[in-house]
Amino acid sequence: MIAIIAAAAACACALPLAACAPQEDEGSAYFITAEFDGGHTLTGKVQFDFFNDTDNALDSLKFNLWGNAFREGAASSPVSAAVRDKAYYNGLSYGGMEITAVEGGEWRVCGDDQNILEVSFGAPIYPDERASCTIEYTLTLADVNARTGVTAHTVNLGNFYPILCAYGQSGFLEYTYCATGDPFVSEVADYTVELTVPEEYIAAASAKPALTSGSGDKKTLRYELENARDFAMVLSTGFREISREAAGVEISYYYYDDQSAEKSLAAAAESMEYFCGKFGQYPYSSLAVVQTPFCQGGMEYPALTMISDECDESAKIYTIVHENAHQWWYAAVGSDQFAHGWQDEGLAEYSALMFFENAPTYGFTKAGLLGTATKAYRAYFSVYNQLFEGADTSMDRALNEFSGDYEYANVAYNKGLLLFDAVRGACGDDKFAAALRNYFSDYLFGIAPPEGLIAEFCKFADCEGIFTSFLEGKVII
Repeated sequence: MIAIIAAAAACACALPLAACAPQEDEGSAYFITAEFDGGHTLTGKVQFDFFNDTDNALDSLKFNLWGNAFREGAASSPVSAAVRDKAYYNGLSYGGMEITAVEGGEWRVCGDDQNILEVSFGAPIYPDERASCTIEYTLTLADVNARTGVTAHTVNLGNFYPILCAYGQSGFLEYTYCATGDPFVSEVADYTVELTVPEEYIAAASAKPALTSGSGDKKTLRYELENARDFAMVLSTGFREISREAAGVEISYYYYDDQSAEKSLAAAAESMEYFCGKFGQYPYSSLAVVQTPFCQGGMEYPALTMISDECDESAKIYTIVHENAHQWWYAAVGSDQFAHGWQDEGLAEYSALMFFENAPTYGFTKAGLLGTATKAYRAYFSVYNQLFEGADTSMDRALNEFSGDYEYANVAYNKGLLLFDAVRGACGDDKFAAALRNYFSDYLFGIAPPEGLIAEFCKFADCEGIFTSFLEGKVII
C-alpha cells in the first residue's frame, strides 16, 4: 500500500475466497485495449470473461470505477488534506471515468459515490458458470501526483480500468475511494492488455511487453499476465531503464532523476532474492520499480511499484524494499485491505525489517526500526490523548474509520511492526519464518482473512492473546 515509511521517519466481513490458483478453465480474464492520446485522455475497452467461483447464483456483476474519485464533486477525495498541495502541483484539477457503452447486459452507474458499474445479465450466473461483457469507457486524467494522473514527468496509470469488486459473505464489496490507505480489494484474473501510445513514450508495466507494433507516430504494446489481482502502468518520455536478474526474475528500474540508480536497483534485486528465499517464490517473471512524482512514499501493484521522486536516499531504499514486500503481502496473498489494513501493511513493514536485519550495509537496524516505530507510536498516543481526550488504539478498523494519514500510519504501520515483532518473539525466528512460508503457500492467489493469518502463527506458539491485545488496543506500548 502507500508507503508512508512509518517505521522509518472492522466493519467489513472476512472474505471466504479460494486460496488456490484458478485453473485454466476456472478463472476470470480481462482483455483490455486502451489508447492514451498523449494529453489527459485514455479511451479503453474491457472485454471481461467471468467465472463464478462463488457458492451463489449471481444476477449481476459489480465493477469498481476508481477513476471517478478524481471527478469534480466526488464525495471521496483521492488524496488526503495533508498532501493535497503536494499532489495538485498545478492547482486543483479534475478527471473521471465515464462509461460510454456496455455489451452483454443492462448497466447502470451507481454506488455511494458513482463508484460502481453494475451489469445485469437477465438470468442467473450459477456457480462454475461463465458470463461475459464488454465495457467501453473514457478515463480523463487530472494533473495530480497520485496513483492515477498526469504528473510533471510521468503518466501514472494505476486503477485505469473498471475492475470487478471482490466477493464477500454479503455479496460484492462496494468500497468507495479512501484517501487514507488503499481501498482496493480484488481477486486474481488473467490479463491481456494492449496499449497504444504516442511513439515517444516509454511504458513501465506489470509485465514485459510480449509484442510491440508501430504505425505512424504511434505504437501498440501487448502484455500478458496470469493470476494477478490488478494491472498498472506508468508512462514517460524521459525514462531511463536499467535491469538485472534476481531469483529468476527480471527486475527493471525506470527513472529520470536518480544519481544512485544502480543502488536503487540493487536494493530491489537483493530484497527480491531475500523474500523469495524467506517466504516463497515470486509468482511473476518481471518486476518494474518506477520513479514517479507521487504524493506519498510509494505504491504497489502486482509486478509494479511506484517510488516517489521526492524520497531522499534513505527513504527511497526503504520504500523500494517495503513496496517489494507487498508483492508477497497484497499481490500474491491478498487481504481485505479496506477493512484490515494492518494485515498487509504490518507484514510489509516487518518484512522490510527482516531484510534490513540481514543486509546491514543499507544502514537500517532492527533495533533502530523498532525504536523509531515505538517512539512515533507513543508520540501519536500522547497527542491524541491530549487533543481528543483519549486515543483509539484499536487496529482492526476500516480505512474510513481513521482520522487521517497520521493516525493510520501509526496504527497500521508502526503498531503493525511492533505486533509482528511480538509474535516473532513468541514463536522464535525459525517458526515465525515457517508460519509466513505457510501463509504464503496456503493463501497464494487468494484473499486471506485475518483469522487465517493468525492461525498460521498459532500452529507454532500461543499467539492468539498477542493478536487480541494489539488489535483490540489493550496492549501497552
